[in-house]
Amino acid sequence: MSNVALYYARVVLAVVVLMVSAAYGTLASIVCTLIGKQHLAQYTTARFYYYAMKWVMGIDVKVIGEEKLQNKPFIAVSNHQSTLDILMLGRMFPPGCTITAKTSLKWVPFLGWFMALSGTYFLNRSNRKQSVDTLNDGLRNIKEKKRALWIFPEGTRSYSTDLKLLPFKKGAFHLAQQGKIPIVPIVVSNTSTLMNSKNKVFNRGVITVKVMDPISTEELTPEGVSKFSEELHDKMFAELKTIGYSKAINDTNIPAEAIAFEKAHETESVAASDEKTTASAASGSSLHQE
Repeated sequence: MSNVALYYARVVLAVVVLMVSAAYGTLASIVCTLIGKQHLAQYTTARFYYYAMKWVMGIDVKVIGEEKLQNKPFIAVSNHQSTLDILMLGRMFPPGCTITAKTSLKWVPFLGWFMALSGTYFLNRSNRKQSVDTLNDGLRNIKEKKRALWIFPEGTRSYSTDLKLLPFKKGAFHLAQQGKIPIVPIVVSNTSTLMNSKNKVFNRGVITVKVMDPISTEELTPEGVSKFSEELHDKMFAELKTIGYSKAINDTNIPAEAIAFEKAHETESVAASDEKTTASAASGSSLHQE
């Protein structure tokens, strides 16, 4: 089978896994709602999808600092890259956490039904007042019930093969400031080495996720939100450059940018090793002369 044919075969298989998971989520949401545990519907469905993708598609998620997600309430913010973000959420989603999504997703069979039944906050991007009201409802809920909200502040998927973040929208940070709720920044390795439609990439591998330290918003003022979000953007971008790309088994293809990054990283590692060896040798020679 050619690499392109394998790519499309894996795409079809991944869609099947997603639809099966969404069907499970729809049923789980109904059951959880009936027993008064709606807040657990997204958690159980997320885990189902993660394990299905791990065993069927061969993609795993490695999380660094996951213990920082234990203390709720909080608002999690992370970079937004591709449909593999759903897999990342599947591995990490804490109990009692929910997401925001655009309103149009509500009408997608199974997936939209599950999202609606499980308490997703749907945002109408053409109606700012309605979106603000929805977020305010979410804010009251996570404060009163000590839950969590997951937001992608870039607003849309970047689909980037480069290590970059799109500019942050301010909604999540205004919400945190109003509720004095901590922000938990989460940085996900670039996943274009695992999935990228432009380069016909769909590989097995491991996504690396770094949960950064929670940031208090107790002293944050409305006037300081813009600066706060810009500084956090810079911190998360710096962390992204450290984490780099997701580790992949090359079944189909690898983006040129990822290959170049790995070569540059290897060169830097060799140079650092040579420098350390030279310094060690010089130190040994000095001790011998003494």
